[in-house]
Amino acid sequence: MPNQSARFSVRLVRIVRVVGHVFRGLWVTRVRFPRLDTAGQDHELRSWANRLLVILNVRVTCLNEPDALPPRCVIVANHVSWLDVMTIFSVRPAVFVAKDEIRRWPFVGRLCEQAGTLFIARGSRSHARHINGRVSETLSAGRVFAMFPEGTTTDGRSLNPFHRALFQSAVDADAVLQPIGIRYTGPDGAWTDAPAYVGDMSLVESAWRLVSAQALVAEVRFAPSIPAGNAHRKDLATHAETAIAHALDLAPPRREPGSRVDPRDERR
Repeated sequence: MPNQSARFSVRLVRIVRVVGHVFRGLWVTRVRFPRLDTAGQDHELRSWANRLLVILNVRVTCLNEPDALPPRCVIVANHVSWLDVMTIFSVRPAVFVAKDEIRRWPFVGRLCEQAGTLFIARGSRSHARHINGRVSETLSAGRVFAMFPEGTTTDGRSLNPFHRALFQSAVDADAVLQPIGIRYTGPDGAWTDAPAYVGDMSLVESAWRLVSAQALVAEVRFAPSIPAGNAHRKDLATHAETAIAHALDLAPPRREPGSRVDPRDERR
């Protein structure tokens, strides 16, 4: 169901406020971050994300949220939009991994980089191994790590099969996975595709759709945590897929017969 549209004047005001907020974020991450400890940086990230959500009139609700996340925690989430990152930041600040193309986004790419995002080159196994090492270091330092293992966005009505490579970092760090499902609705509770950033849509188009929505609700649905230390990454990916699908009342993703399998995922 389409979300009711905001007035044109409201959209323009939101655009101006979003642009100003992005520049403020660049200043904070460039000037303030080097002088802050981890807790201070997380506080700044959470405050910045919450403010952006207020500007866009997005309300975040949590279902089955635990009182605290476990040590060495890896948040695993489905991926609908760049708004997912802000939604997670507003709940639990984390270090994200993102595709390398995002680094080249005007202003936003620089903001993500200065906020500590790890960028991965798609299709490069050697770079994936390097990122796994960085993730293990992040977890060992007590930071929360977050990833979108679908590797791309969907419209939120279904899940794509999870890529398994990054789950190895959770195994190596003896971490705990925290699966969460993200779902966007209008104020009436009906699903909306306004935040969906899919297909050939540009960042500008996506931003316009968001400022055009009168109001949105971002539902963050927590599933039971999954210990990763003694598991195989293939099993972890499947378990996380199932947990998030259940949280969102979706069917688990199906892998096409004959699809290419990473030989390192085969049982030894």
